[in-house]
Formats: sequence, C-alpha cells, structure tokens
Amino acid sequence: MAESLPDASTSTLVLSDEALSEGLITLRDCLRWAASEFHLAGLHYGHGTASAWDEAVALTLGALHLPWNVDPAVLEARLLPMERSRIVALVRARIETRRPLPYLLGEAFFAGVPFSVDERVLIPRSPVAELIEHGFAAWFPDEPPARVLDLCTGSGCIGIATALHLPTCEVDLADISPEALAVARQNITRHDVGERVRAVESDLFAGLEGRRFELIVSNPPYVDSRDLTTMPAEFRHEPALALGAGQDGLDIVRRILREARDHLSDDGVLIIEVGNSDHHLEAVFPEVPFLWLEFERGGQGVFALTAAELDAHAASFA
Repeated sequence: MAESLPDASTSTLVLSDEALSEGLITLRDCLRWAASEFHLAGLHYGHGTASAWDEAVALTLGALHLPWNVDPAVLEARLLPMERSRIVALVRARIETRRPLPYLLGEAFFAGVPFSVDERVLIPRSPVAELIEHGFAAWFPDEPPARVLDLCTGSGCIGIATALHLPTCEVDLADISPEALAVARQNITRHDVGERVRAVESDLFAGLEGRRFELIVSNPPYVDSRDLTTMPAEFRHEPALALGAGQDGLDIVRRILREARDHLSDDGVLIIEVGNSDHHLEAVFPEVPFLWLEFERGGQGVFALTAAELDAHAASFA
C-alpha cells in the first residue's frame, strides 16, 4: 500500500520550536517558511506590509536587525541557532496571537524613520508620510512652517518625522492619552529632537491655549461604528481610544474643524486624515471645499483646508 502524503493544509507549527529551528538553516529558508505559514494562516496585512511575502521579509530582517536594503547575497547566509529560534518564535506569535508585527518587533518605520511602538499607540501607517518627505512643499514652497502641531500624536511619528525632515521647525505633539505620550517621549529621546519637539497632554486643543501654528496635522480616531465591529483581529490589539469615533467616525474631526482656526495662523493649513470616513465627511459638510490629497504610494481620506477656508465655513462647523 502506498504511503499517504501529509495533508498540505496542515501547518508546520504542529512541530516544536526546536524541530523547526533545526530544519531552517539559511535566511532564505526562514523567509520561504514564514511566507508559507503566513499564507496558510490567512493573516491580515495592514500595518506596514501588504502580503505574506512582505510580512515574512519584514519579520526576518527585523528579527536579525538587518536593513530593508540589505545585500541579497545575505539570503544564503547560515543563521545561528539563537537567530533561527528567534524567527520561529516570532512567526508562531504572529500567527497564534494575531498581534501586528510591529508590536512583536517593538518598532515601525514611518517616512523612512524607525519609531518605538507598543500597544499603547497605533502603529504608524499614515499616507501623510509622503507629505512629510516632500516637506509639505505644496503649501510652503518658499520656506517651511516655523511651528507645527501633530494633534492626536500617538507615537509621535508625524511630528517627529516632520522635525527630522524640516530641521528648522518647532513641533508640539498633543494627545489625550498619557500612555501614548510616554511612547512619544521615548521617540523624542530616541531621535534627539527634544530641543525642538515637546509632548503635551491635551484633549485636542484644550492644553494648547495661546499657541498658534502654521501647520496642524492630525491623524485622529476616525473609524465608524460599523467598521470598528468588523475589523480584523490584528486591529483589536491597537488602543480602542485611537480608533473609534462614533457612529460615523467624525466625533473628533467635528471638534477639530470647529476649534482649529483659533490655533492656526492666518496663512496656516490644516491637514486631517479621516480614512474610510471620507464619504461621511462629505455628506455632513457638502458645502465645504475639502482638498482631497492623492499619494504615489496609495492611501486615501486625507484632506487639507486653509485658514481662509476655515473662516469662510466657520458657520458650518459651529
């Protein structure tokens, strides 16, 4: 009688970590194995990668402290037993817990910059990174803004990346969560920008009285109640305070639109990400000329309004 073949749908994670580590010799071995397991597990990719292969690359390179642009020749490098064990443990944790990879690694890249992250903050992934990399030149073609506010800052990624790309600007990082601000302060220290960047505990603008900015950028909570209940398991590891914002996802955005002008200079710009709640916003404020931004690397739901436009439509936001 012919010997039956193993079921192709069975994960190799039924084996012990030790057995798996012994069978994975090179970096290429680990990449191929991780990608296969991720594909079989049906993971969701929305925290910096878009496929099982990309996730496997991010995990293995992150576990080995290798850069994204490492020489491909390293694929054939033999790994130490400790390195192989680390990769196996991370793959198992990613699949069994559904924790997003940046939380497992403790790090995420945003606008080309590494940031420390954990479950106290959202994982950086905003398309606003492209605007930062271009120095917000569409609105400040001659000289960069002198004062910038990163509202609902979380890890501080938007504000700190802005400070790194625009070395003459001063930046406030504002958030209602003391836990998130603790992470933001870690990143301020990590990137040595403490002379120009400060973290402020503030319920939107409440703790910023007397401060005005040429540029206010915000990635606030904007997930509507329907999307919040149907989000993949990976998102449930992120702080609920930073995600949900009422029935239509606009509870926080309405407040920002109503209050921002008092903290924006006369020639200033407000940029807000609302993601999938963009259609709700247009339905609520059909008369407002939101400038919806387009991004080379993808992304949607980010708009800009000038101070003059906020003035013109102040009655709508009241």
